[in-house]
Amino acid sequence: MTDFRLTAQHTDGDLALAHAVGDLDIATAPDLRAQALALIDQGHRHLILDLAAVTFCDSSGFNALVGIFRCAKAADGSLSLAAVPDRLQRLLNLTGLSTLLPAYPTAADALAAHTPSPDTATRSFGVGDQSSRGYR
Repeated sequence: MTDFRLTAQHTDGDLALAHAVGDLDIATAPDLRAQALALIDQGHRHLILDLAAVTFCDSSGFNALVGIFRCAKAADGSLSLAAVPDRLQRLLNLTGLSTLLPAYPTAADALAAHTPSPDTATRSFGVGDQSSRGYR
């Protein structure tokens, strides 16, 4: 049996960052899926998976990522990947899933991409807002 664990390090509102460690294979993929879906069920519909410490990923692990992506989308959320191992990134590119699953060089980069800047966090355009009608 291979050793695998998923640890949620950062949870903030509807965003969670989880670190995967070990082999992602037929024995461990169900654990990854179950733990990731538990985070989504807890209200963290935007999930970042840090794969920096994943040492191996077979088709079962790949399928688990696809399943997590689908469940996140069904919850009106997203799945992003960080520090994707080269072989897995190649598979994502070959299958076209790299267009659906954004990948970032590091977990910090992924978090920064999901954190609204102060300008966009406070700016809104409502029905009565002149900006929404093209006025300057």
